[in-house]
Amino acid sequence: SKMATSVISANLPPNIDPTKATMAYGNGALRRLNRELQDTENMLTRQKAVKALCDYLHDHEHVAAAIHEGIVVSLKSLLRDTDVTCRQLSTMCFYVISQHSVGREAILDTGTIEPLSALFEDAEDICRRNAHMAIEMLSEVPFGADGIVQAALVPKLIEKVKSEHDEIKEYILDTLHFCLIVNTQDALKAHGMEVFTSLLASNLATIRAKAARDIMDLSVPLDGKDKAVEVGTVPALIGLLGDNASAVRANAAGALSFIAVTTQGKYTALNADCVNPLLPLVNDPNSEVRVNALKVVTCLAEAPEGRKILTGHVEQIRQLESDEITNVRKHAEIAVRVITWRP
Repeated sequence: SKMATSVISANLPPNIDPTKATMAYGNGALRRLNRELQDTENMLTRQKAVKALCDYLHDHEHVAAAIHEGIVVSLKSLLRDTDVTCRQLSTMCFYVISQHSVGREAILDTGTIEPLSALFEDAEDICRRNAHMAIEMLSEVPFGADGIVQAALVPKLIEKVKSEHDEIKEYILDTLHFCLIVNTQDALKAHGMEVFTSLLASNLATIRAKAARDIMDLSVPLDGKDKAVEVGTVPALIGLLGDNASAVRANAAGALSFIAVTTQGKYTALNADCVNPLLPLVNDPNSEVRVNALKVVTCLAEAPEGRKILTGHVEQIRQLESDEITNVRKHAEIAVRVITWRP
């Protein structure tokens, strides 16, 4: 789905067509490739070698062999190559390598996160996109996300997500999601809540959904919930409860269910007229939307003003106690219990 809106195309120079390079991968072939990657004199040699390597690495068994041969260090220096094709293909190699645990370890062990992130500034879209794809893949495992956080990349990623092409924005929002699981402080300090809130207005549903999910991640700690109230995130999320895309509705409601845990969060949501757009969601065809909507209902019903409004709708919510989804039934029961509770 990420590639559906792709505007960034991978055009390679015709003279590095891999079909013209006869690769005999046997003993010594990787060693030869490694030598050719390091050929500072001849750009065409480097181009052909990194293209051949890119094709070779697509076989899962070959990744470990290449790492064993020390190819990661040679690839790392190609990230700074003056030739755009070498940069483009070396970042693509790192994307493939980062899909394997042995590869992710090698990227961390060789200190390659930093030179990869330097490509966030590359003039060529394709190089920036490939670098973000590799970093995103790395972030999907906790030690990779830790490495990205420790390399102080979170503020840089938040800066980039404001201005990048939509296709690249999606990768950045995913990387940040995994980083937020291990550390929310860096993102809060770097105005992540404000940036994600502004992205809720994107005309792409995937970006609205990912931004709302990142707001949810950022609203797990108390200071995140407070920040969401402070910077106007709550009305922006309420505005997405009626979104056409179910993932957007689910994540907007999910984020509100975290923020409305605090008294301040509840009253901010109630004052922004959350109940009206929220109620239809308890009957949403998507069960995740129903669950998250019920969680918000429960939060709002914990405030006397919320309970008063919701008492008139308790029958609509009670019907969900017989929903076919266990989780929906559970949250409907909790919501009804809170709404009907009398001090």
